[in-house]
Amino acid sequence: MLISDLEARFGLEPIQGDYEDRPLLGGYCSDLLSDVMAHAKAGSVLVTIQAHRNSVAVASLVGLSALILCNGRQAPLDMVEAARAERLSIFGTIDSQFEVSGKLWAKLSPATAPDSPDALDAPDGQSGR
Repeated sequence: MLISDLEARFGLEPIQGDYEDRPLLGGYCSDLLSDVMAHAKAGSVLVTIQAHRNSVAVASLVGLSALILCNGRQAPLDMVEAARAERLSIFGTIDSQFEVSGKLWAKLSPATAPDSPDALDAPDGQSGR
């Protein structure tokens, strides 16, 4: 799945769209930025409600590919400008972190890949999870 698929597949609102479209390698959900620094993996998308420029700084430090702001949080102008300078995508949604994380997990988890031995068979070709 590519960064641009976040808008197309999940109906997320693009907030900062000047980025290099590349594959998403995973996801991480946290509002504690020190936790993100310690545990998020490069190439992942961060699901959070932390709408400020420090989120962009941490995302850049870790090498994250995208941020998703949940619960209708609005990105302030300085956050958008910082993300544009880093070419980091930001998307927004009214959905909760739980809802967004579940949708992302269903698409990004190795256990739900069609060729995974852990995937459950479903009639539509999607994982049963």
